[in-house]
Amino acid sequence: MKRPLRTTLTALAAGLALAAGLAAPAGAAPAHPQHPGHPAHPTHPGRPGHPAHPHRAAGAAETVAAMQPGWNLGNSLDSVGPDETAWGNPRVTPELLAAVKDEGFRSIRVPVTWDDHQGGAPDYAIETDYLDRVEEVVDQALAEDLYVLLDLHHDSWIWANAMSSDPDGVRDRFRATWEQLADRFRDHPAELLFESLNEPQFADVDDAQGDVLLDDLNTVFHEVVRASGGGNADRVLVLPTLHTNAGQERLDALAGTIAELDDPQLAATVHYYGYWPFSVNVAGGTRFDDVALADMTGTFDRVRSMFVDQGIPVVLGEYGLLGFDRHTGTIEQGEKLKFFEELGHQARDAGVTTMLWDNGQHLDRTGFTWSDPELWAQVSSSWTTRSGTASTDQVFVRPGDVAAQTVTLEPHGTRLEGLFLDGEPVAAADAAVAGDEVTFSAAYLERLIGDASPGAHATIEARFSAGVPWRIHVIAADTPVLADATGTVAGGVSIPARFRGDRLATMASVYADGSGAGPQSWTPFQEFDASFAPDEEAGAVLLRPAYLATLRDGEPVSLTFHFWSGDTVEYTVTRSGDTVTGTVAR
Repeated sequence: MKRPLRTTLTALAAGLALAAGLAAPAGAAPAHPQHPGHPAHPTHPGRPGHPAHPHRAAGAAETVAAMQPGWNLGNSLDSVGPDETAWGNPRVTPELLAAVKDEGFRSIRVPVTWDDHQGGAPDYAIETDYLDRVEEVVDQALAEDLYVLLDLHHDSWIWANAMSSDPDGVRDRFRATWEQLADRFRDHPAELLFESLNEPQFADVDDAQGDVLLDDLNTVFHEVVRASGGGNADRVLVLPTLHTNAGQERLDALAGTIAELDDPQLAATVHYYGYWPFSVNVAGGTRFDDVALADMTGTFDRVRSMFVDQGIPVVLGEYGLLGFDRHTGTIEQGEKLKFFEELGHQARDAGVTTMLWDNGQHLDRTGFTWSDPELWAQVSSSWTTRSGTASTDQVFVRPGDVAAQTVTLEPHGTRLEGLFLDGEPVAAADAAVAGDEVTFSAAYLERLIGDASPGAHATIEARFSAGVPWRIHVIAADTPVLADATGTVAGGVSIPARFRGDRLATMASVYADGSGAGPQSWTPFQEFDASFAPDEEAGAVLLRPAYLATLRDGEPVSLTFHFWSGDTVEYTVTRSGDTVTGTVAR
């Protein structure tokens, strides 16, 4: 189940990355400190049968470092609805949390949306059954020796964002909510951390005013938790920037709050979903290129300089790619792997603890398997080492016109140990290595595609001295062929397509005057899957209703479909009322 809010937050980010920082301490992730009392699990006084853990204060930096790496229990307790299954995920089980630990995670962020489970003013009482269930999940995670980060999640946009118009009402509800949580979790161990508010945002104010409002709430949060005593007197508290954005002004504002609070047990948090055009595949952002890399590097540099170097630990509370909220195929496989490899490296280098956002699209919550093992291998490897990558993971071969092709390796400080096909070394005559360039001979590529039927015929592994291998797929492909089509704005248009082994990368959409046509009218290149999508199984390119609804009536739109081989196909669509006609350029 996709998280509905993410696209809204993307718009708030003004076309750039939702900010973040990321990293884990350089080198291997630190071991867990010992958790006194965990094996015996005595009970809380006054709560028969309830597991307890003696509180053990540790420095904020030590605690946050020990949390690396972390995982988000997304779209469960944060769901907006009657219970944790409202957004399609199953009920959280101890077996799931054990699987998370077994996969190498050392912490879990438990996002919780409290709104549907709270009464009205003045008490804003949280339903006892719901609070009990949240505590149960927290305790099950602690029992697995996982650190836990608990927050107020979608409450940020459901009611807390009204603080600009109702400051007293929002402040009172925020205070009452944290008073109840602080009371319930007062005696929990130091391995439980609190995060004041997920992705804070405020309606009808600019970001400078939003910073002031967030400072108010973060200060209330700190005051309430510390005043509750017990383990909360020195529990690590995690404070977000506005929008959890890592722009310099947002970091400056949070740094000011932290300085004013003068509490050594504070940590900062930001999120990172990458350079926005790449993260959702819009505006031609099909590759993890130098622009996307610079965005990531700038984020980590700022976070390290502003906080980590000043002794304030940073939690990258969420990271991933925004396109994953539609499906993980929105970003081409090799490009997404390069993003996660680089992110893990920069996170370790900057000393930031990372928590992977997973709303159910990565780790299956009943079978405990990864939907994309190749992606998981890259993510988990990046916690401790670099992996070699390359300029592409796709080599397209045109049957009847086969030419030698060169792929540029990106070793990232590793050493190429060899190229392998089906476990056997590839001969130097077939793949010549010169520096970081590998040139596959025409004769070799012709042998690999065999009968030249469309599609992937072979996968060559580039193995490096560290990390996971880089896989290069050899694909027989010819220029795709589209056909005329009709459809409706409401129902969409399905353009018959023979992909002939090729893969769709992006779609440009312009009016006769050259202006962009579609929801993203500021660019010719529309958003992958949101405006258009390939359906290779059905043999079609789909034009989505959301895209068609924005087209001007009676004005032909020129489409250019760009494929990963480099081929392009021209097409024209015209809207007339609710009817849409599509024709192949002739």
